[in-house]
Amino acid sequence: MTDQSQPNDLSTNSHDESKASSTRRPRFGKGAIVFAVILGLLFGVGTFTFGYGKGASYLSNNPQTCVNCHVMQDHLDSWQQSSHHHVAVCNDCHLPHDPIGKWVTKADNGFFHSLAFTVGGYKDPIRIKPRNRRVTQSTCIDCHKDFVHPLLPATANDDMQSCVHCHADVGHAGR
Repeated sequence: MTDQSQPNDLSTNSHDESKASSTRRPRFGKGAIVFAVILGLLFGVGTFTFGYGKGASYLSNNPQTCVNCHVMQDHLDSWQQSSHHHVAVCNDCHLPHDPIGKWVTKADNGFFHSLAFTVGGYKDPIRIKPRNRRVTQSTCIDCHKDFVHPLLPATANDDMQSCVHCHADVGHAGR
């Protein structure tokens, strides 16, 4: 037996639903669509730039990566003539030896190098910046700590002569 108290007319319900759906607001506003388009464009340009600039190669330890930018060719050539050619690659001297510092410095240098090489305005031959000079000094001390320990300053804030002041040709011969 069927319950007669419930209306059996489905047309009334479907009419009410279609009326309600015609007055609903759109799911996404114009601002959200514009945001999504801009985000998509930025992602697309970033992906293209990463691929075109051989971005994945910078995650390696290969010195050939450095010459992706033509201004680094002289630096690679001078490193190949140096006394450290057989014991250290670019990352060994130009990046901190702790994992976090290494990746932060790599990202920082990668961004600013790519920006400079894309828009211009860098010195040729390229010059090391003070922050990167401190990184290089730290790596010299880290690798040669047994030998240079007696030469280090008594306190952490004391100045010391830069290793490359006397040993300028160690990493890049003839520079």
